[in-house]
Formats: sequence, structure tokens, C-alpha cells
Amino acid sequence: MAKILVVNYSQTGQLNEIIDQFVLPFDPSDIERLHVHPAIPFVFPWTTDEFFDKMPECVLEETIELQPLHFSTTHYDLIVLGYQPWFLSPSPPVTSLLKLPEFKALLNNTPVITVIGGRNMWLNSQESVKKLIAAAGGKLVANVPLMDRTSNLVSAVTILHWMLNGRKDRKWGVFPMPGVSKEDIEGSSRFGAIAKSAFDSGHFGHLQEKMLATGLIEIPTDILFIEQRAKKLFKIWANLIKKKGTTPARRKRLVGFFKYYLLIALFMVAPLLLFVYNLLIAPFTGNKIKKKKEYFCGVETK
Repeated sequence: MAKILVVNYSQTGQLNEIIDQFVLPFDPSDIERLHVHPAIPFVFPWTTDEFFDKMPECVLEETIELQPLHFSTTHYDLIVLGYQPWFLSPSPPVTSLLKLPEFKALLNNTPVITVIGGRNMWLNSQESVKKLIAAAGGKLVANVPLMDRTSNLVSAVTILHWMLNGRKDRKWGVFPMPGVSKEDIEGSSRFGAIAKSAFDSGHFGHLQEKMLATGLIEIPTDILFIEQRAKKLFKIWANLIKKKGTTPARRKRLVGFFKYYLLIALFMVAPLLLFVYNLLIAPFTGNKIKKKKEYFCGVETK
């Protein structure tokens, strides 16, 4: 009987590739692999209107209906959960999974490893996932975030190209490939090998420290700066759209305002704020920044 539940949602297939590599070191007979599917699938590629319209419910962590999931047992020795951040939050299918009573029952008293595939911002989404796992009685023992390693602005351009055109290729033949690099995807088996060693021994206590010892998990200071502020603003917009967008026309108009706000903030305001921050603040708050990075790279919940 399978001892390890491996479950994830992937819209583009990239996270499926990451998870496939992560579990390579494990004995296939120990693994039960499940894929989460929304009852009403999300479109891909997106249109800009459809993409930004998903923000309010995603940020407010509302659930959606999922296709039925069938678990082979009522207890696993380890759960590996793969997900993507959307709008600094877990994607709706994963939020819904974590709030599903049957899955919450499986999480209780079970070690959990999260594997994230995304653009570059995962701190806020992981905080939400941490709390949902803890609320179900699960024990988060490791987190492996695999991100696009290009700069914030470059990755924003390439990810929009991929999401809105459905092509994971070089925009105009000039920009780098979007998403997590092939090298990092294939390298996720290295994290899997560390996880397997802990699983075989039955001791997960220092697993995250061993993951971090690879030197492959890092939080750029500019990402830390942006994430600490952006989620609060996203929630303001989400609540505004939900409260005032009482008709399709009103909602579309407010979502449009949010879209342009986000693009202006991303490409104009954020670079200026980051320049000032890195020049005048970061050099004098190094210890504070270090502690915050250590916390977000860890598995404990505030």
C-alpha cells in the first residue's frame, strides 16, 4: 500500500514536471500520485480579463468546487503537496484542497512537504499554506520553493507572455525562457533525495535545515520588500471589488482599475521604491532582514 501521498495542481504542466523529478529518488510503490482538477477548469492561455478577474477570490482564499479525489487509505506516512502562488496566495484549487474535510483528515498528525513552482514571490502564499496545514493538525517539515531566477521585471514580462499566449518560449527571441529553468526542474530530484533519506529514517526534525544547506533556496531582498507590502494592498483591492463590483459591468470596471494599478506599481513605482530602499534603508537593517529571511525559509508558523 502507498505510504506517501503526492498531490498537486498544475495549470501549465510545469509543476507536474517539478514533482516528477522530486519523487524520482523514492520507490514508486510507496507513492500514490493524485492531480487536483477544478470542477470547471481554468482556461489556458488566459485572456487578460479572465486572469485578473480571478484575483479577488484567490486573495481572499475562497474555495471552488473540485473534481472528486479518491484516496486509497485514511493515513499516509508523508504528504507531498505541490502548488503555485497566484496573486501572492495559494492557487484556488490548492486552497480548496486544503479546506476539503477529507484532505484535512489526512493531514492530521502527518508530516507534510510543500513544493512550490512559481515566478518569484511565494512568501505570503506559503504563510497561508502553513496556517491551513497547522489548522488541520498537519506538521510541515520542509518547503522547497523553485522560482524563476531572472529579475522581477524580466520575469513579469516573460510570465505574462506565457500565460497570455500559451507558449513557453523566448518572447521576441530576446527574453529568457519563462518559468522555472530546466536546470532547476531537473535539480529538484536533489531535494527529493534529501526527503527520501528523512522518510527512510522516520526522522523529519531537521529536514528543512538540510534542504537549506544545499544553498539553492534563497529570498532576494527586493522580493522580501515587495511581498511585505503587496499582500495588504491586494486584500484592499479584493475586498473593494467584492463589495462594489455588484454587477458584471461594475466588477469588470474595478478589475480593470486593479490591472492598471498593478502594472503601474510593478513597472514604475516598485523600481523607484526599491532604489530608495536599497540605498537608504537596507544597508542599516541587515540583521532584521536576515531574521525575516530565516523565518520565511523555515517551516514554523507565527
